[in-house]
Amino acid sequence: MAYLGNAPARSFISFERQVFTIVNSQTAYTLSHSVTNENDIRLVVNNIVQEPGSGKAYTASGTTLTLSAALVNGTDEMYCVFLGRAVGTVNAPAGSVNTSQLAGDAVTEAKIADGAVESEHLNNNVISGQTELAAEPADTDEFLVSDAGTLKRIDYSLIKGGGITEADMYRKTATSSDSDVNPVTDWERVDDATFSKLGTGISVSSGIFSFPSTGLYLVKLKAFTRVNSGNYDNLRLRGSNDGFSSNDDVLGLQSHGVISSGNPYQSNYIETFFNCTNVSTHKVKVVCGLQSAQDLYGDTNDNVTTICFIRLGDSQ
Repeated sequence: MAYLGNAPARSFISFERQVFTIVNSQTAYTLSHSVTNENDIRLVVNNIVQEPGSGKAYTASGTTLTLSAALVNGTDEMYCVFLGRAVGTVNAPAGSVNTSQLAGDAVTEAKIADGAVESEHLNNNVISGQTELAAEPADTDEFLVSDAGTLKRIDYSLIKGGGITEADMYRKTATSSDSDVNPVTDWERVDDATFSKLGTGISVSSGIFSFPSTGLYLVKLKAFTRVNSGNYDNLRLRGSNDGFSSNDDVLGLQSHGVISSGNPYQSNYIETFFNCTNVSTHKVKVVCGLQSAQDLYGDTNDNVTTICFIRLGDSQ
């Protein structure tokens, strides 16, 4: 074969030889050069060439030579010859591997050191937004947050917070006259064609209102009354933190004295904040004291006397 310049001096290259010091009961020895397998060396024991391979005289990988049987120091001799000097072909030189030499998906997660991928190696399309979430996230949907520099995931249920999640309204269905009402019991949820509650809704039993979830609620009571001259109406919105078993707090009081004559009509309003911290014990009711010739109006088809509940946020 023709060459440009001087021909390689192959005729002057000799195979490298390594002589081993025998250690009693030892079968593993260290090679001075790394090899791909046992076929890269010729092993000679007591001047006899040994057969390479698993189940034979020896195997080799990297710099480890493994004998199938131990030798005796002082009796046995062993050396090897590195065939073809193939010692430099196992590891590629530093910086010699380019992207074209790497197969697709060849770099696995196990080959990436912990903490090695930093922000400069992340494209801004890592979170691409290619799939739109067109509704409020589910409670188990997760977001990424930085907790003192450590990236963590968190469920939406833990960060969605309070807000107006409940809104409901009831109305008194009939008119009460000439006697105390404690509590007012004839409530129905407003059922007009345009009405809708928000959330689970408030429940009522025997005139006592219960909340579907803890929170800070705005409670608004509007009552339409007729009072005879010289008398007065006495309207109360009451709350309890033990289900009205003993505690009965006045949350708001609207009381009018009337001196005019002739059955005057009037609207009474009470508003308050109610901090419900336990849905089993925190309740609300409406109480009205009616004297002679007094009426607390109600109508199943109209919002005459109503009570409204709006959850403003989490309980305090």
